[in-house]
Amino acid sequence: MKQLLSRCVLLAGLLASSLAPAQAQKKLKAPKLDEDKIYEAAAQPAVPVGGMEAFAQYLADKQNYPTAALQRGTQGTVVVTFVVEKSGVVSHVEPQQPIDPDLDREAVRVIKEGPKWTPAQNRGEKVRMRVSIPITFQIPADQSTPVAASAPAAAAAPAPTVPPAPAVTNKPIVVAPDQPARPVEGTDAFFAWIQQNLKYPAQARQRKVEGRVIVEFIIQKDGTLTDIKPVKRLGSGCDEEAVRLIQASPNWVPATYQGQPIKQKMVLPVVFQL
Repeated sequence: MKQLLSRCVLLAGLLASSLAPAQAQKKLKAPKLDEDKIYEAAAQPAVPVGGMEAFAQYLADKQNYPTAALQRGTQGTVVVTFVVEKSGVVSHVEPQQPIDPDLDREAVRVIKEGPKWTPAQNRGEKVRMRVSIPITFQIPADQSTPVAASAPAAAAAPAPTVPPAPAVTNKPIVVAPDQPARPVEGTDAFFAWIQQNLKYPAQARQRKVEGRVIVEFIIQKDGTLTDIKPVKRLGSGCDEEAVRLIQASPNWVPATYQGQPIKQKMVLPVVFQL
């Protein structure tokens, strides 16, 4: 009887030892990430080297308002999409929502010449990720309330081949802000607040909808956010949730010009990821 029990114990031990490698082997056989796949969202999204605030400052310093577009009175937001490669360089830069050839070219230029990015990561591995950045060109409503835009010094003089617009007493001006608008607690804290307070819509969760809603809004001179609307929709309740989040979010520090607060249009992504 004792000999029989010893054999049973031995067989049980051999069975357990043979299962352990098999289970470990199953873990090693987890599907590998597609090296060429371009992700729309990632566990750790791509960010500019130096942070979003430094990148916003770069845009404020380097963005120019094309003279021809300024004289035509053309304004708007060019949403530029590009791919952040695993090396941190950007590729496939193009306007997602073209509005004017001159503004589109300038928006693409400023992204291509910008700093490198820290690549996105999924499951601890670097991945390629598509990013959308809004580049806003806006002529202020009147001279007393300029907005955040940058124009070359020559923009005030008419180009020889393009006739200037008729003179108007309250013709708006274009200025570069001394300080661009920014969240009160900083960009990282703002996006952390968004993620903490985001309520995934039940319909989107049921349909396994993931992606980004691009939301446009205006930062008023008192730091409040108004005129909130989605400019790139995702559906299944995500658009409404993105607008709700921006409406409920903390105020911003407004952009300033010559020490005075000014209005600024902003476009930001709200990421939905299961």
